[in-house]
Amino acid sequence: MPARGRLAPTPTGLLHVGHARTFARAAARGAGRGLVLRIEDLDSPRCREEWVLSCVRDLHWLGLDWSEGPDRGGPHGPYRQSKRTSLYLDIWRQLAQAGAIYPSPHSRRDVEEAALAPQQSLPPEAESIFPPSLRPPAGRSSASEPGSVAWRFRVPDGRTLEFRDGEAGLVRRTAGEDFGDFVVWRRDQLAAYELAVVADDHAMEIEEVVRGEDLLTSTARQLLLYEALGWHPPAFCHLPLVRDPAGIRLAKRTAGLSIAALRERGFSPRDVLEAPLESLWG
Repeated sequence: MPARGRLAPTPTGLLHVGHARTFARAAARGAGRGLVLRIEDLDSPRCREEWVLSCVRDLHWLGLDWSEGPDRGGPHGPYRQSKRTSLYLDIWRQLAQAGAIYPSPHSRRDVEEAALAPQQSLPPEAESIFPPSLRPPAGRSSASEPGSVAWRFRVPDGRTLEFRDGEAGLVRRTAGEDFGDFVVWRRDQLAAYELAVVADDHAMEIEEVVRGEDLLTSTARQLLLYEALGWHPPAFCHLPLVRDPAGIRLAKRTAGLSIAALRERGFSPRDVLEAPLESLWG
C-alpha cells in the first residue's frame, strides 16, 4: 500500500547516488499518499544555503517531486528544521515533565572514561554506551527551558526493542547494550537529531520512513520517544548503504559520485537511479 513519506536531506554537502536511490524508494512508496521535503539543517556550523539549493536542484533533476511544504511561495516547501524550534521545545517540555529526560553536563570524554576499562579506547566515530553511574536520580524536572546544557533520554536498561523493518526484517536492539541514554537536546540550545526527527515525522503524519541501514539503532531510540510521548510510530524501511569499489560507504565528500558530478559526466537520471553501480564509478 502507498505510504505518506518524506525526503529529508541534510545540507552538509552534495547528495550522492546512495541518497538518490533512497529518496527514489521513498517517492515511489509515497505516490498517491503525499511526499514531504524536509531540510534537516540543525547542524548550523556545517549546513549551508548552497547545499540546500543543490539538494533541491538534484531532486528536481532526478524527477522526484514532493507535495507539501511551506517555504517556496506555495505548497511545495521545503520545511526547514531550523525554523521549527518552538515545536521541539514543546516536545522537550512534555518529556521533562514526564521525567523521561534529564540534564547531563557530561562531555564525550567523561562518558568514555566512565564507560571504558583502563587502556581501552573507542574508534574515532564510535559512540560509547552512556553508563548508568552518570545518571541523576529519577524524577520529573521543574525546568521550563533546557538552558545551555545537554539533556538525555533515560533508557530502560535491559529492555529489547523489536520492530519489523520493510527491508531488514525483524530488528532487535537492547537498551543499555546496543545504546545508552541518548541526547535529545544539545548544549548549544538546539534539538538533537532523535527528538527533531520524531517530532517532525509525527507532526507531518509520516506513515513510512525510508532511510539507510546505518540508522537502525536510531530507530530503536526513536521508538522509545514515540512511546514516552504516547504516539504511534511510522513504519520503517532501512536500505543497504551504497559503497564504492573498495567497500567504503559513500559520503558527501566522496569525489565523483555526487549526483551533480554524475550529471556532468553525462549520466541520465535513470542511470543514477537504476544502472549497475559499477557503471557509475569514475
